[in-house]
Amino acid sequence: MRDFGSMAMMVIMTGCIDVPARQGESALSDGRLLGWAEWGPLDGTPVLLCPGAATSRWLGFGAGVVEALGVRLISVDRPGLGVSTPAPGRTFSDFAGDVRQLCARRGLERPVMVGNSQGAPFALACAAEGVASALAVVSGADEVARPQFASVLNADLRGLVERTACDPAGAEEFFAGFTADAMWDMVMAGSPGCDLAVYQDPDFAAAYRRALDEAFAQGPAGYARDTVLAMGRWPFALDEIAVPVDIWYGEQDTSHSPDNGALLAARVPGARRHVVPGIGGALLWTHAEPILTRLLEKAVTGRQTRGS
Repeated sequence: MRDFGSMAMMVIMTGCIDVPARQGESALSDGRLLGWAEWGPLDGTPVLLCPGAATSRWLGFGAGVVEALGVRLISVDRPGLGVSTPAPGRTFSDFAGDVRQLCARRGLERPVMVGNSQGAPFALACAAEGVASALAVVSGADEVARPQFASVLNADLRGLVERTACDPAGAEEFFAGFTADAMWDMVMAGSPGCDLAVYQDPDFAAAYRRALDEAFAQGPAGYARDTVLAMGRWPFALDEIAVPVDIWYGEQDTSHSPDNGALLAARVPGARRHVVPGIGGALLWTHAEPILTRLLEKAVTGRQTRGS
């Protein structure tokens, strides 16, 4: 279903990012550290971001918007990326457990979450395990290993999906050959012009490159583990997610989901799908205001429901 209403027609500034207002690391029960960055007021509504592939906590979104909406935006480095301690062999459930601990230590309770690009399945795992109270999937990496997609994937991607299924350890070793420069080149080569206008903005490009460099600071193993998990079959049950979910894709996004999230939305009970014209995978940065506004509505509804 295409459901974006008048917000899709808004002219919204691109490249709107700020440096974090606060950064830190929180210790988990096993002694590992989980790195985070925050924007917006400390007493704002917590919105936890699972960032995209091979990016660190440094790259936020919605500069000016988070302050205007009273959002406390928290971006988290997954294990092995940025400053978060590596956790070889980690699973989606392990990450949800890490986030649960982080929320307890940072006083976030059950925050609403945003999962962008490769961060989407990790955010969905948190929703499935009750860590999140509501979720926005934005330009989310879809479950491309599902049989329904086999015939529509390009040959290169289909080959990687099959390799991950048959030899996950070998696939993880292959993905460990990637670098920050390789990731930048891949994104630039695969993005439509509407996205390049965002990514190649000098301020955005500098922040994006820094986030890539920080993500690979401990080596490529964190990215490789993320990619094997995201590209394989997801072990959590989407049809058992019991929190509100909105799924957002740019109409020109050809890299994250073969069908702009139509099947994904159908698999999550009550999910609302929004397909926005005139943009591709850069949707998080061009349409931060409607994404966050709708997510905050879900946060208010959730609080009212729990208080009744």
